[in-house]
Amino acid sequence: MSHAIPLAERMRPQTLDACAGQKHLLGKDALLRKSIENKSVVSMIFWGPPGVGKTTLSCLIAQQLGLPIHMLSAISSGVQELRQVIEKSKQEGKSVLFIDEIHRFNKSQQDALLGAVEKGIVLLIGATTENPSFEVNSALLSRCHVYILKELERSDLEEILHTAFTRDEILGKRKIQVEETEALLLFSGGDARKLLNLVELLVNAQADDPVIINNKSVENYLQKRIAVYDKKGEQHYDIISAFIKSIRGSDPNAAVYWLARMLDGGEDIKFIARRMVILASEDIGNANPNALLLATNCFQAITIIGMPEGRIILAQTAVYLACSNKSNASYMAIEEAYAALRKNGELPVPLHLRNAPTKLMKELDYGKNYKYAHSYEGNFTDLEFLPEKISGNKFYEPGNNVRENEFRQLLKKLWKDKYGY
Repeated sequence: MSHAIPLAERMRPQTLDACAGQKHLLGKDALLRKSIENKSVVSMIFWGPPGVGKTTLSCLIAQQLGLPIHMLSAISSGVQELRQVIEKSKQEGKSVLFIDEIHRFNKSQQDALLGAVEKGIVLLIGATTENPSFEVNSALLSRCHVYILKELERSDLEEILHTAFTRDEILGKRKIQVEETEALLLFSGGDARKLLNLVELLVNAQADDPVIINNKSVENYLQKRIAVYDKKGEQHYDIISAFIKSIRGSDPNAAVYWLARMLDGGEDIKFIARRMVILASEDIGNANPNALLLATNCFQAITIIGMPEGRIILAQTAVYLACSNKSNASYMAIEEAYAALRKNGELPVPLHLRNAPTKLMKELDYGKNYKYAHSYEGNFTDLEFLPEKISGNKFYEPGNNVRENEFRQLLKKLWKDKYGY
């Protein structure tokens, strides 16, 4: 029955023109729009935040091409389901294979798609909220065109609301007074599906007409139903910030607490592991080079193991990083180098450092007066490696820790002018 179908599904656009937003892809002269109309679509990956039309657009593409569509979720489907769809397409003809959250497929599952995509047995459309460069293996990525779907703007969301209130038959049976939409839009977080779900929840929660929709009514009926941890909302950023700052501040107790909050809220474990890899270099660096090795191995391990056991590996790594000596010297060094680059532009490489593979280059003094370090005592010779304009600059200042103090002594011995303090 129609009333059993969720509002978000009832309002799903039936034509490309009815889609909200994504004008860069669906506008009159947009590349994707033209390829759909010309029926020259190739396998693709839609990358963008939730609720911006990835699933809808995939269904419309299948409809425009006149092909059946098989819809799988990477959360609940495996290699067996993939092979069943591929075999059915071999027997019955080409079909569209839509895979939601394709980034959650492991390498073997992604590899299972390669042959069918390459031979044109299926037209693959993958949807992901994660950067496909990190999450989709290169072999599959090279066979797909990546389209970036943008977050819906306020005007897009307001258009969706207007359409729902004026055209939906079920809502049309209720007397609805829309006084304010700010809270409704805020709680939806730019997700059209979530927006319509919230509208439906709000309308159903008010038994008597008129149904009043304003900021107060939205907060009263909906706020208590919003999850405390929202992977795409403010909590997502606040808690990962607290986690990173706890590790940077050498507090393993707070680190594992915020880690538990993220895991309990369903945060992507790869996202957490990636942030620890970055921290291991940015905040620990050469004070303890093993931190980067452990963080990198942590990312690899949780990718193989998954949850729930992955929580142990993440906790071990978080504790180790929190208890490590800290140094941001390498981070500051590259920032200083960038600052010099922005200030001075792209300075020429000194002649003595240039490669001289041809006779002409040698005649132009390329490589002249270069000193090969290994030909000198201690494998070192006092030679300037920076462009003349910034000669003598010091970008790297060793941190005050055991290991980098060793660096300091070495640099002081070798480069007296720069580190001779």
